[in-house]
Formats: sequence, C-alpha cells, structure tokens
Amino acid sequence: MLSDKKEFLYAETTYKINGLLFSVHNELGMFAREKQYADSFETKLKESGIAYRRELRIGDSGNILDFLIDDLIIIELKSKPFLLREDYFQTQRYLDSLNLRLGILVNFRTKYLQPKRILRKL
Repeated sequence: MLSDKKEFLYAETTYKINGLLFSVHNELGMFAREKQYADSFETKLKESGIAYRRELRIGDSGNILDFLIDDLIIIELKSKPFLLREDYFQTQRYLDSLNLRLGILVNFRTKYLQPKRILRKL
C-alpha cells in the first residue's frame, strides 16, 4: 500500500523556529522595526539552545542573510506592508548560493504571522 503522507523537510527544527517566530510577533506586535524583530528572535534562539549564525555574508556578492539555523535553514525576516515576488526570489537566491534546501521567509508587519517555507529547486 502506498502512502500519500509527505514528510516535511527538517520538521522538528522548523516547528521550534516557527514557535519562536510566533513568540516574537506576540511580544512586539506588528509595528516594530526589522532589527527589533531580529534582536528578539536572536535572544529566543540563545535561550532555546538552537545553533545559529546571524547576518551571514554570502561570498563576494554583498548579500547578507538574516539567520542561518543549524547550517541547514535560512531565516529571512521582513517588516513591510506585504511581501513582494522579489522577497521570495531573494530567499531562493540565498538557498542556491549556499546550496541549502530550505528557507523560511516571514513578514512581521501582518496581523497574523504566516511563515513561508521556500524550497530550493533541485
């Protein structure tokens, strides 16, 4: 019998990360600056013991990603009225540059937080 159940990539880690992102949003609301969200998220990562790197420069391109979790997952934080197609493409380029499979794009400027999972095309 074939199973239609599909596995999420890095399910346990992304579950924890999403919990931290929701916690940040609950504490700061929807009108803080991106740096404030990043600082709060970093504090929560430290408290939870999750390995991360912040503001990682990608090669000589001048691009800087917000967070790299466990050297596996890119976290890209935004604080703007709405996400643009370019925001998704930016995260996709970061995944391609670092040869990673999963990125999470999150916009804190919304009433209800909706982290977006972005998978690199193989």
